[in-house]
Amino acid sequence: MVSGTLFLRRKNSWPPEEYISRTTLQLFDFDSSAPPAHAWRRRLNSHANILKGFSITFMEAIRMVQLGIRLWSYIRKEASYGRKAPIDPFTRESCKPSASQGVPLGGMGSGSISRGFRGDFRQWQIIPGICEPSPVMENQFSIFISREGGNKKIASVLAPGRHEGQGKAGDQGISSWGWNLNGQHSTYHALFPRAWTIYDGEPDPELKISCRQISPFIPHNYGDSSLPTAVFVYTLVNTGRERAKVSLLFTWANSIGGISHFSGDHVNEPFIGEDGVSGVLLHHKTARGNPPVTFAIAACESQNVSVTVLPSFGLSEGSYITAKDMWGGMVEDGQFDRANFGTGPSIPSSPGETACAAVSASTWVEAHGKCTVAFALAWSSPKVKFLKGSSYHRRYTKFYGTSERAAVDLVHDALTNYKRWEEEIENWQSPILNDERLPEWYKFTLFNELYFLVAGGTVWIDSLLSTPNMRNDHHQLIEVENADVKVTETEVDCRPDSNKSDDVGRFLYLEGVEYIMWCTYDVHFYASFALLELFPKIELNIQRDFAKAVLSEDGRKVKFLAAGNCGIRKVRGAVPHDLGTHDPWNELNAYNIHDTSKWKDLNPKFVLQVYRDFAATRDMSFGVDVWPAVRAAMEYMEQFDRDDDGLIENDGFPDQTYDTWTVHGVSAYCGCLWLAALQAAAAMAVELGDSSFAERCKSKFLKAKPSFEKKLWNGSYFNYDSGSSSNSKSIQADQLAGQWYTASSGLPSLFDGFKIRNALQKIYDFNVMKVKGGRMGAVNGMHPSGKVDESCMQSREIWSGITYAVAATMILTGMEEEAFKTAEGIFIAGWSEDGYGYWFQTPEGWTIDGHFRSLMYMRPLSIWGMQQALSLPKAIPEGPKINIMDGIHISPGRFRSSHNETGVRKIAKQAKYLQNSVFHCSC
Repeated sequence: MVSGTLFLRRKNSWPPEEYISRTTLQLFDFDSSAPPAHAWRRRLNSHANILKGFSITFMEAIRMVQLGIRLWSYIRKEASYGRKAPIDPFTRESCKPSASQGVPLGGMGSGSISRGFRGDFRQWQIIPGICEPSPVMENQFSIFISREGGNKKIASVLAPGRHEGQGKAGDQGISSWGWNLNGQHSTYHALFPRAWTIYDGEPDPELKISCRQISPFIPHNYGDSSLPTAVFVYTLVNTGRERAKVSLLFTWANSIGGISHFSGDHVNEPFIGEDGVSGVLLHHKTARGNPPVTFAIAACESQNVSVTVLPSFGLSEGSYITAKDMWGGMVEDGQFDRANFGTGPSIPSSPGETACAAVSASTWVEAHGKCTVAFALAWSSPKVKFLKGSSYHRRYTKFYGTSERAAVDLVHDALTNYKRWEEEIENWQSPILNDERLPEWYKFTLFNELYFLVAGGTVWIDSLLSTPNMRNDHHQLIEVENADVKVTETEVDCRPDSNKSDDVGRFLYLEGVEYIMWCTYDVHFYASFALLELFPKIELNIQRDFAKAVLSEDGRKVKFLAAGNCGIRKVRGAVPHDLGTHDPWNELNAYNIHDTSKWKDLNPKFVLQVYRDFAATRDMSFGVDVWPAVRAAMEYMEQFDRDDDGLIENDGFPDQTYDTWTVHGVSAYCGCLWLAALQAAAAMAVELGDSSFAERCKSKFLKAKPSFEKKLWNGSYFNYDSGSSSNSKSIQADQLAGQWYTASSGLPSLFDGFKIRNALQKIYDFNVMKVKGGRMGAVNGMHPSGKVDESCMQSREIWSGITYAVAATMILTGMEEEAFKTAEGIFIAGWSEDGYGYWFQTPEGWTIDGHFRSLMYMRPLSIWGMQQALSLPKAIPEGPKINIMDGIHISPGRFRSSHNETGVRKIAKQAKYLQNSVFHCSC
């Protein structure tokens, strides 16, 4: 952990007392209704930042003109098939990016809905790869209050601001509602996966209201964490002298975002469930053949709380009951007719019509009394279907079945289990939140960055096989659109055995909501620390998917847009860039800007991640399963060592994750990753008994390390590359990525401590502190003159995930103060009230003038690499250092056969994993 009391200063500390009166906090000091001491906070009436998207310079545009033409043509071709290209910089969303994001709803992998800090429901991602960012304004919580004697009535939507069209004569829609909340006395408090909204005397000065939002994101819980549901617990405290009748209203439109509510044939249906849970089902018939979705909104009836429903109302004058009628009835009565529960399914909605539903929960709150009212939301879409036809059952169906009516059971279980969820969440978070040595901003940013595992377009399926009538046989030739081309896959069985504990299904998450590729591997390298820490079985299965992919080949022709040349989609031995877009697992490498089979970082990253995961979990069956892919990945890279010095060379194009930043010769980034991979592969080979391969890797490492240092070390840091371009001597923030993984995996350092510390100090002094005094993070490239490297778009950007990774490397090197100062720049620019407004949508990066690129991006999850670094036990300085490489003895003539797997076969046979491992493949 962090040494001493270095961070006892309360920098960027946001105590709740600065946002809520102490008296109100004391009133909520029960039932978890008070916001936590450590949370991200906003006033509901706080200003909305105007987000500025990135733009390229004139020279960049000139250099990229051919790529732009080819990309535009490709995007149009995909559109002609009804598909969205995985990267489309030309199409701007009709809804401008908003700075009002908040904690998303639900667990992982069943579609997601975000909820902004002002209370709006937005960022709809129910259909894989499609994000509808605009809020559905009909989805609201509202409150109706009357005092005994009827001398005072208050009615208001619990969201600030005036609705468009409010007060318009004759309006029958939601602008006729009471949008009376100012928001100046209301605050939002976020600590993922929970959020609190505190209404401190508004809209009723004598009523204090806490709304607690809870989702089942529970580390190491592979059941509840997959559930598409959330709970909203309202705690009401009456400070007046008269008892008050309070009715809370939950309204919901039959919509999955965008204009989906206009498609017609949507049906609403009331229900009465068990244990007093009652509400409305909203059956949504999706367009374009996508699987249907059923929403459930519900409240829990008790001795003190009465629940009534209005199954259907509309927004226009032709509706049987309009939004205005509904609101007027609530103002008058505070509830609906109980006979509504017996009305049955509504008439299907007509095209162009919006069908909405409402649930009311009414209670009396005694003078100076307290009361709790709980609502739940669930959405059941049991089947996930990708555009090219493959469909699967979502993970939650393992526990709730495939009926769309499972939404009834989901809201019931949410309302009866949320207290247990909260207890488990608090047990997970408390040790970190209570660690007084950690900066305040770090604690809540660490948890809130996890929003992406819900809102990052995640898909979690139960079965590894497609549903019937879909392509699902990985042991045969698969016919594709072009009848002249076939895909061949090596017979590799990576399905988790039903008798193994790691059978938790398959998991996908997007690179970003703008870059719709699943499990982009060069970025997963950074983000995977979060999954390894919180859901390690998911992480191991993602690695199994990539291990299978390494040993497969897809011979279909692809045009690579940067150079305009053609190649095959997937080369055997090469780690794929991603698991696909429109047919994941079956059609890899949706990315087609460059030929990623020639990238120099993917294979080393695979080896490093596999070893880190193997070392962390000590899962021998995992090691046995993936070892042939590790060997193949390492052997594949030998072709890029063109001068036989043990090092791989880059090829004069952007052949790594920085895919606009050209590299010549040996590079600090890829070279360091390669050195680390040689060491990791050697260590894993030793543990699996493959001594021949261990010796081979050590031999290469002993040749490569001095060559790397000779070509790149300049006495202060490692040059960007060994070429002679204008940026060859640039200071790259990410130059020690390999050392980060080496230290994270418990392996010996790649270089002596002097070089590592000097390089990190140079990065800190130049890439961090010379950019607005360290208040923006680490810029990717900086000239030794102190000027930002502007040779390309990416060299001049600050990447949030890279900054966290650099900070993690600093922690592992004992530079804690520099580490937190470096990472704090991401908090200041992205999360603070004075920042750019990137909260709960942290982008890939931004420029020094605050222009973002790619909101809601995977890589910032690397902040969990910092937490892993903090959690590793400190080495004993006086003790002898055991170097696993020293224990590998090189014997002359041992490298004639590169396929000696005797040791691993022996382990596999002893563990009875051989027939389910990859060793029976016809490679």
